[in-house]
Amino acid sequence: MAIRRLTAVGRPASAPAEEPPAEQSPAEQPPAEQPPAEKPPVKWLTATELDSWLSLVRLMTWLPWSIDQQLQRDSSLRIVEYQVLGMLSQTPERTMRMSSLAEITNASLSRLSHLVKRLEQRGLVRREPDPADGRFTRAILTDQGFQTLAEAAPGHVAHVRSLVIDVLSPEQLRRLGQTADRIISRIDTSEIN
Repeated sequence: MAIRRLTAVGRPASAPAEEPPAEQSPAEQPPAEQPPAEKPPVKWLTATELDSWLSLVRLMTWLPWSIDQQLQRDSSLRIVEYQVLGMLSQTPERTMRMSSLAEITNASLSRLSHLVKRLEQRGLVRREPDPADGRFTRAILTDQGFQTLAEAAPGHVAHVRSLVIDVLSPEQLRRLGQTADRIISRIDTSEIN
């Protein structure tokens, strides 16, 4: 069996093959099995495709990091904390079931529960049983949480503008949004929670 490694453009380069196994007598051979279904051949990335993909990977890595750094520095909030506060601020009565909030923020219910506990300790959010169905817990944005969000928003928006909005033309920004939506629609989110 050949050992493979990837070259700079994402194509496998074969290393020296291993020694083939010695012939076995018919009595030593395992029973005949169905040959495994052949996998379709890999469509390796071209150099141009690889460059574009690696640019996207860098964007997915560095953009959230930069936004997180700005929020921590200016508002003592992490990006996911800001996102939770922002989601709650846009709902009626600033309230949302934890399960719905977990889905929107792409967090497991367990992870979100720990996050909301930290926000609760800071007085930014509180939790209570859902009066419509006590099996669920609701997260509620407090007045202090809303004020914290309102104070963080101008710096956050200015940073997002400087990194993304102001460096693209309106048409480029529209296409970026469409492209992002097209990619997101292909992602299976059924196993988030």
